[in-house]
Amino acid sequence: MTDTDYDGTIDWDDYWDDADDQERGEASPAAHHAGGVLADFVAETGADSVADVGCGAGAATFAVAEAHPEVSVVGYDAAPPVLAENRERAREAGVNNARFEEATLPAFDPDRQFDVVFSYFTLQYVRDVERALRNLYAAVEPGGALLFNYLNEAGREYCLESAEDPEANADRAFVFDPEQYTDRFEALLDGDSVLSEARIEATLGVEPRDAFEVVERPDVQWAWHHAPLVYVPKPDEEATA
Repeated sequence: MTDTDYDGTIDWDDYWDDADDQERGEASPAAHHAGGVLADFVAETGADSVADVGCGAGAATFAVAEAHPEVSVVGYDAAPPVLAENRERAREAGVNNARFEEATLPAFDPDRQFDVVFSYFTLQYVRDVERALRNLYAAVEPGGALLFNYLNEAGREYCLESAEDPEANADRAFVFDPEQYTDRFEALLDGDSVLSEARIEATLGVEPRDAFEVVERPDVQWAWHHAPLVYVPKPDEEATA
């Protein structure tokens, strides 16, 4: 994505305008287990505020808001159609601690900081991924953490194979339709959004850590080899003063 359009991926406004139930599921991998992981991470860290950046249909946003009604949760997404639906869902369900705002990575400059900034299966769509990481990390309250997953070189190789031959990885397929990989994952296939522990540390100045050191690993595996889930703590200013 750029600040003004979707560069290196599909047009998400059109996608959400026309998406059926299957397509909504494909665009919401957080529904598989990330919502539970995020809710557990909030419980373990005692976070009072959470930003879910690239929230899509809000699977993780609603999961943590409903599990922790005392926590303030903001879901951010680039596509106004899905944000409108999320707001209506929150209103109808009486979920009063969640709200939804528009933001398009790599730009991210909310009017506040959060104890946890969460981004799941979103950074692979962003060409200027280092700028996105810096902006996400800037939105973390000192003492908090940036929690996210990313596609590494193994993930890129997997997607390159599937883009060339949609049946190549049929026995271990992503939830995403392989027929869409060329358009959906253009930034990844070009190598722009590929991340590694070393690149993350070089960008943020802090070593990423395995999220499953904090929370229990779910029973159902979801792309852990090629899409690691990590967190980057932000030092407490008082502790470093």
